[in-house]
Order: sequence, then C-alpha cells, then structure tokens
Amino acid sequence: MNAQTTPVDLPRFMGTWHVIANIPYFAENGKVATRDEYRLRPDGRIDNDFVFKKAFGEEDRRWKGVSTVVPGTQGREWKVQFIWPISTRLQVLEVSPDYQTALLATPNRKMAWVFARDAVLSDADYATLKTRMGELGVDASQLQRVPQVAEQMGKPGFQ
Repeated sequence: MNAQTTPVDLPRFMGTWHVIANIPYFAENGKVATRDEYRLRPDGRIDNDFVFKKAFGEEDRRWKGVSTVVPGTQGREWKVQFIWPISTRLQVLEVSPDYQTALLATPNRKMAWVFARDAVLSDADYATLKTRMGELGVDASQLQRVPQVAEQMGKPGFQ
C-alpha cells in the first residue's frame, strides 16, 4: 500500500470496487454483492453509484450519488452525497500500488470499508488489510466481511 500522503490517481481509481468488508451501519446492512462504481465527470466531480442486491439471485439495485474531491487533499478526501442536502466525508486511506485494493474511512474512523477490484479476496489478503486498517486508526475488530458470492453466506466473519 502506498503512504497516506501519496496523491490518489483519480482516473486510475475510477471503475468498480467490490465492498469486501465494512463497519456495518444501517444503509448497508442486509445487502450482498455490494460494490461502488466511480466515473470521473468532465467537471471534475465523480459519479458515485452504490450497487447492491437484497439477496443473491435478485436484480442489482443502484443508488446514484455524486462525490466531490475536497480541495487540497490530493484526491484523498471526498465529499459524498446520495440524497440532497445530506453529505458525508470519505477518505481514501491507502490504495495498493497496482490499484487492486483500497482502504477507506470517514475522517473520524467510525465507518470504514475494504475495497477490492475482484469480488473475492483471499483470507490472508483480507487479514493483512484488516491489520492495516487498525494501524490507520480504525477499530478493525468492528469490520465484517460482505458476502460477494452466495458461498460466503453464513460463514464466520461475514455479515
């Protein structure tokens, strides 16, 4: 993972990120196969879609949001808005050098996410990322994995 001060290459960060784990909260509870899809807009803002299923076998549902990079943060902090006028701040804590995994959290570290380009992440890779979250000030014991494939349902550590 790169240092917390390294700028985020926004064009490279765009695309699909699967939510491997999060600190559960009301808006994401009970959802499976969750992912964020980012598209950089010509005005510099980011189309930010949260895609999920209520159960495997169902159609995708989509919440459309818009994110704005906070000036002076080198792409590491975003203002995220799904419902006007409610917004929150999100920080990209680290991104792997190959842009295959990312760690995100709110500035107060009460909410956090482990992202990966692939829907399934090995247990060893997840353990490494979870440890790193703790080093970055997140209570990693609160992280729970999000089922991305049906075979993960009911397994220990998964929501």
